[in-house]
Amino acid sequence: MSSDSVNKETQSSSSLEGIRATRIAKVEQLKQQGFNPYAYQWQCSTSTKSLQEKYQSLENGQEVAVEVSLAGRILNRRVMGKLAFFTLQDETGAIQLYLEKQKIVSSMGETAFNNLTKLTDSGDILGVKGTIKRTEKGELSVYVSFYELLTKSLLPLPDKWAGLTDTEKRYRQRYLDLIVNPSVRETFRRRSLIISAIRHYLEKLGFIEIETPVLQSEAGGADARPFITYHNTLEMELYLRIATELHLKRLIVGGFEKIFEIGRIFRNEGISTRHNPEFTSIELYQAYADYQDMMRLTEELIAKVALEITGSHIVFYQGQEIDLSPPWKRVTMHSAVYEVTGLDFEKFSNLEQAKEAVIQAGYELKNDCQTLGKLLSELFEQTVESSLIQPTFILDFPLEISPLAKPHRSRVGLVERFELYVVGRELANSFSELTDPLDQRARLEAQAAQKAAGDLEAMSVDEDFLTALEYGMPPTGGLGIGIDRLVMLLTNSASIRDVIAFPLLKNQLKAEDSVTNETTEKGQN
Repeated sequence: MSSDSVNKETQSSSSLEGIRATRIAKVEQLKQQGFNPYAYQWQCSTSTKSLQEKYQSLENGQEVAVEVSLAGRILNRRVMGKLAFFTLQDETGAIQLYLEKQKIVSSMGETAFNNLTKLTDSGDILGVKGTIKRTEKGELSVYVSFYELLTKSLLPLPDKWAGLTDTEKRYRQRYLDLIVNPSVRETFRRRSLIISAIRHYLEKLGFIEIETPVLQSEAGGADARPFITYHNTLEMELYLRIATELHLKRLIVGGFEKIFEIGRIFRNEGISTRHNPEFTSIELYQAYADYQDMMRLTEELIAKVALEITGSHIVFYQGQEIDLSPPWKRVTMHSAVYEVTGLDFEKFSNLEQAKEAVIQAGYELKNDCQTLGKLLSELFEQTVESSLIQPTFILDFPLEISPLAKPHRSRVGLVERFELYVVGRELANSFSELTDPLDQRARLEAQAAQKAAGDLEAMSVDEDFLTALEYGMPPTGGLGIGIDRLVMLLTNSASIRDVIAFPLLKNQLKAEDSVTNETTEKGQN
């Protein structure tokens, strides 16, 4: 018996270039025999998953005389004289190819079997036709009568036993990750289904999706540092959007009442297991609604999607059982901080008194908090956020950290805003949207002053948005959900890089410690 699996091939050559040179020589041999090793087309009649499901009850040794046609990548090969066994993988799964010399030679000619065993390698893409047979050892197989080499692979796949385990290489060469790790393909398949389920849910409620600009003259809608680019013809600096909020609100002013957009957002901030500078969010806006309506919509939407994708409201994330059954816990930011620290911010009369109490309680002031509200928010992030494992709405934020939210109707100094936390991370953010154009101008001007003083995450004054508000925006509830973090939760993925097909990485020449030396930034859903 001889075996020329991926592992054997890798061991038989002293270098990757040696393997590549050998395979290029095989390409030339095929061409000399009149074969094109890079085909144009192949008609598939089925998939490996369909075959596995349809013939799962086929008995050992039994053959079904129905011809099937499929194509996929050779994962490994075993050649034993006049018999060979390949594993063929397509998008849906894998199946064994039962390759018998006599059968192939009789239908394709004398050299066909030798070409198959000598000139193909693991990684090659092969089209086959044949009948279905379960071997005496119980392996469902395609009993091949005809094959065509569709694409010759010049580089070997990773070791078939060890797989692709280098985390950095998995992200950098995602195509290899997808080939050798079926669970990764399943993650991205589920990501697509999750986004589709969100769209369908909202469309059934009467929402429509409208696209807004990625290139913007003002970066607004969030506290985040933008990416800056330049338009040559217009001779002007532009920003990659940090949110879709301000343009979607313009549409509400224009008369739409239920709108959303799922799209890419760009923030020039740190990279970590939960942050990527380019990420996907959904923002939606509903006229005549407030943040209480958005809370109900949020829990119903996420619960519905979880049930559709996983079959249950109970999901398991990194060993923790998460119950997404509505309704979810609701607690104000003041109460959440008080429960953990014993500090009641509603009783502090000034900032210095609050800072002294925080220090006496043993907490560190990591940032230079200039207001009571910012100090409360800082303490919440330090002491409460990571403990919110089950889905929890944190309500009623300080006004000074919420420049686009409506003042709370019954609590001075606060706004009607919530953030949703699950497994210790923010998943959604929502406001009763600020519709008073004079109040909004004052807040944006305050933001602009902070920006001028050196705060790179503060917003500018968007005059066109303020003009739109002056024409009148109805009472509106707005909601933003981080798609990547939701996918992480519903696919049990530890890092945001596991759910983004091509995450941003350092230049390979500067990639030392690119995975371990991560920074944590605020403000990204």
